[in-house]
Amino acid sequence: KQPRFNRVNIWRRDKGRCQYCGKPCPLDGEGRFTFDHVVPVAQGGTRRWENIVVACMPCNQKKGGRTPAQAGLVLRQAPIRPRELPGRGAEREHVWAKGMPPSWRQWMRDALYWNDELLA
Repeated sequence: KQPRFNRVNIWRRDKGRCQYCGKPCPLDGEGRFTFDHVVPVAQGGTRRWENIVVACMPCNQKKGGRTPAQAGLVLRQAPIRPRELPGRGAEREHVWAKGMPPSWRQWMRDALYWNDELLA
């Protein structure tokens, strides 16, 4: 079974680093990085493993709606569909259970955001 196509798995595949400059992009919820379409949707790019990478905010802003070549950027590695990923045991099913503290709701929303499968 191949890894699910979701945000946390894209981040794992890219080892938590910007695929343009190599800067670490912590998965801490601070919003210091984005997921970038290598070929922008406006230029025919699709939402799939081979077209989405982790990018720090400065590199993403520099790239804008252009391809890396058009923006003068080079990918550190080609985005591929992985066969397996480090830390595979971290994927969990998140279900709201009766009796859970209400304060956990935001954590559950965040967990679902990162682990929900992206649609192509």
